Amino acid sequence: MSVSLLNRSAAALAALVVVLLAILVVLPASSSAQAGGAQAAPPAAANPTDVESVDAIMVSLYDVISGPKGEARDWDRFRSLFHPRAQLTTTGRNPQTGQGGIRYLSIEDYITEVGPNLEASGFFERELNRVTEQFGDIVHAFSTYDGRLNADDAEPFARGINSIQLRYDGTRWYIINIFWMGESPAFPIPAKYLGG
Repeated sequence: MSVSLLNRSAAALAALVVVLLAILVVLPASSSAQAGGAQAAPPAAANPTDVESVDAIMVSLYDVISGPKGEARDWDRFRSLFHPRAQLTTTGRNPQTGQGGIRYLSIEDYITEVGPNLEASGFFERELNRVTEQFGDIVHAFSTYDGRLNADDAEPFARGINSIQLRYDGTRWYIINIFWMGESPAFPIPAKYLGG
């Protein structure tokens, strides 16, 4: 193959990449060109004060999953905080074997698989500290949390970090993904994520 043919092939490939990127930027968020090819359901209607800022949506997230034993959670409110294609993902290691694992949940998976346990045993999660980075309409929040079965428990039964990605669409904030890991003896939370 000649050098000029290689140069033309590289130029054609570069042009194709530019066209594909342009198409992705122009397509609306609900387009079937999204990952997986299926159309996303429209987002649930949100209370505007829940999604007006990063602080507001973070407070709403922790509030909506927290409550005493036997109290139903407002799962419509929970849904309204997320983009319809959001994922909730947890990772950790088996304390006996050290083997790592990961679990992916859709919004509905979380509601049906985790929700009943939150309601049956009681669960209060609160944010202890947050480290936030923002570029344009995207935000990454490293949100340190603790969990208690009762709001007035003297000590939490768990702590960890929620890695939360958010997007602003010009009118409101959406949670795009939550990826979390609980603290363990092998992975104590660094002081820089515990705040002052």
